[in-house]
Amino acid sequence: MKKKKWNKSRRAFLAFLLPSFLGVMFFVLLPFLDVFKRSFTTAVTGEFVGLKNYETVYENGAFRLAVGNTLRFTLVCLPLLLFLGLCAALLLTNLKQVQLIKSFFLLPMAMPAATVVLIWKMTFSGNGLLNRMLSSNTDYMGTELAFWVLVFSYVWKNLGYTVVLWLAGLLAIPEDYIQAAKVDGAGRVRIFFSIILPQLKGSMYTITVLSFLNSFKVFRESYLVSGSYPHESMYLLQHLFNNWFVYLELDKMAAAAVSIGVVLLAVILLLEKLWEEGDGES
Repeated sequence: MKKKKWNKSRRAFLAFLLPSFLGVMFFVLLPFLDVFKRSFTTAVTGEFVGLKNYETVYENGAFRLAVGNTLRFTLVCLPLLLFLGLCAALLLTNLKQVQLIKSFFLLPMAMPAATVVLIWKMTFSGNGLLNRMLSSNTDYMGTELAFWVLVFSYVWKNLGYTVVLWLAGLLAIPEDYIQAAKVDGAGRVRIFFSIILPQLKGSMYTITVLSFLNSFKVFRESYLVSGSYPHESMYLLQHLFNNWFVYLELDKMAAAAVSIGVVLLAVILLLEKLWEEGDGES
């Protein structure tokens, strides 16, 4: 009887899983395999050229610049977003109307990119609000500060969902754990590092992976502000792919896409392994 129920549950599980599996298969895996095949052929004739496309991409100065800027952007934004989100979530847990306030943090994600771009231009352009306040006429989007403007935009737009995810993890921690620690004489700092932070490992993994992937999607705002060739400090991989697509350099696009896909997969697997080892030690 139990075996029959288990088989029925398994069939129901597979029935729910099948549409998602087919969607991933046809719209993700098969297209990626086609890209992988194209990375070894020429764009026009489809002639097999081996690793030549990869050599061309790795020797390309624009590709190295875009990779460096994207890596720098990720290494700056990821810790900053995690830290600010956690600090804000810790402060919000003391408020009674925290459930109502959470919805307001998601407003930046709902704002159209065109609206954000308009705010950028009104603030950071040569005759923008910031220059009026400083009595200057500097076009910040044409200087090294453009990178930090992009960082600010990313953190501002993604901080809301990060706070919501941190809050979900914080509110799921049993209050009995914290009260028992207080009875034992533990202070706030000890409670945070010994109880709260270990309980947030699952949330931290989710937020880290999502934020890491989102850092590779920062393109629309900078593209609409500065076009296909912005200041070199904010020339990212997305700009490079866009320019290659315009000139139909599909062979280089395919090789670069496969390389980046492998790196992203490796980083995510590494993060998962680190988290699993951390859970095993705890």
